[in-house]
Amino acid sequence: MSNGLGTFRAVYLVSICCMGSFLFAYDTGIIGGILTLPSFQEDFRYGKAQQTSVNSNAVSVLQAGGFFGCFLIWPIAARFGRRWSLVVASVIFEVGAILQVVNSHSIDLFYLGRVISGLGVGAATVLVPIYAAEMSPKEIRGRLGSCFQLFFAGGVCVSYWVDYAVESRVAPSTRQWQIPIGLQMVPGGLVGLGMLLIKESARWLAKRGRNVEALESLVWVRGEDTPEVRAEFAEILMGIQEEIRATEGVTWRELNLPANRLRLFIAVTLQLCQQLTGNTSLAYYAPQIFASVGAGTSNLLITGFFGIIKVISVLCFQAFLVERIGRKWAFIGGAAAMGTLMLIIAIVVEVYPPDPNATKITSSGVAAISMVYAEAASYNLSWGPVAWLYLGEIFPSRIREIGVASGAASQWIFNFMMSQVTPHAIANIGAWKTFLMFCILNYAIVVYSWWILRETAGKSLEEMETVFGSAETAFDVEATRRKAILDAADKRATIESIEPVGEGS
Repeated sequence: MSNGLGTFRAVYLVSICCMGSFLFAYDTGIIGGILTLPSFQEDFRYGKAQQTSVNSNAVSVLQAGGFFGCFLIWPIAARFGRRWSLVVASVIFEVGAILQVVNSHSIDLFYLGRVISGLGVGAATVLVPIYAAEMSPKEIRGRLGSCFQLFFAGGVCVSYWVDYAVESRVAPSTRQWQIPIGLQMVPGGLVGLGMLLIKESARWLAKRGRNVEALESLVWVRGEDTPEVRAEFAEILMGIQEEIRATEGVTWRELNLPANRLRLFIAVTLQLCQQLTGNTSLAYYAPQIFASVGAGTSNLLITGFFGIIKVISVLCFQAFLVERIGRKWAFIGGAAAMGTLMLIIAIVVEVYPPDPNATKITSSGVAAISMVYAEAASYNLSWGPVAWLYLGEIFPSRIREIGVASGAASQWIFNFMMSQVTPHAIANIGAWKTFLMFCILNYAIVVYSWWILRETAGKSLEEMETVFGSAETAFDVEATRRKAILDAADKRATIESIEPVGEGS
């Protein structure tokens, strides 16, 4: 795709829907700081004895809502499309955010708001990868698909600095905790309003038999009607026809095809591996982890820069790596780098244990913190952006909703698992053994990536049938593309050869 209008529209579309990813990250990251504010504890009338359970519940109920949101949005997305499903997700989230920001003095009502917001956020984690993959041109699909992680890293970064700002700059009051919670309504509203200004997914429209609208949508997002766009549209139609032919129109039968069973297995295990890298644990418990490696009293400020490192890393990945190294080598290289860095951190923390009474950063603390920063950079140069990109592009059109929903729901389960395991691991086996555990897991992920994952870079979504060895639904994509280009060229030549009829003829 070479025209500037098409590139602009693709970037604009993906940016709007990826605000859902920003929302996911901000909502997840902001809660840790809010729960430490005395003003929040005073307004919701709970004491030190209940603090641990409130902290755990506030995180867990959002994750529970996110898990169920993945499956509740699946039939809505299949029936009503991607755009309107994202509007629904936005409205649901806003309702939950209102319940959270109101000073009701009821922690149970706050929990209810978290659950409802979780439903909206969970829906977004399904819809954003699907919509981005379906509407992005294959030449830059990697770069655009990585926007999910870019916006996620941005949301985490903003949440860290907002927490730091309200704690250090806003006097203890109801407003102190309402500001960070209320701010999440801005990206939540932008998702819903933004959907009203863009087109529905061309692939979803084609799957529903609305071919005229599907072609209009594809032409809109590509910027112009060209033989190449007609060829892409022919691929989409042929892919859907082959899926229907192979399964007699029964979607559930498609799930049992060997290639699709493999893809479902990958969707679930990919999300498990993403959590086992240890990066989510670093994100959830960054202040505690930085304190455990010798950050002294500067842990919150260091956590803020931790978020900036993530954003810069994703930008570098998008600009220089994503379309050059492919998906598989990003997975392999990222896991190998993270494993090595986790090992270095474990050695530094064990050989030079941090002083719990230190008020400034020690030299060993600087080394450990630098390695944690490097580990976060490695994650955001590989598993962070590529896992969500890969999830959105591997499934065929007719089972894409259930496939991505299964992967996204798994993410919420494994996210919950790691959020529960990490603090206990640090408390019971110590920081250095926790980092060593993640080192071993990352090296195991290298083996998984080498043997299980397939390279998808540079392939259209219809070519994934060949990539994953689906003998039942694979077709000659190149032949279909060539025929469509020739047909479009012949049609244009015929039109141009007709002499104009009118005044002066």
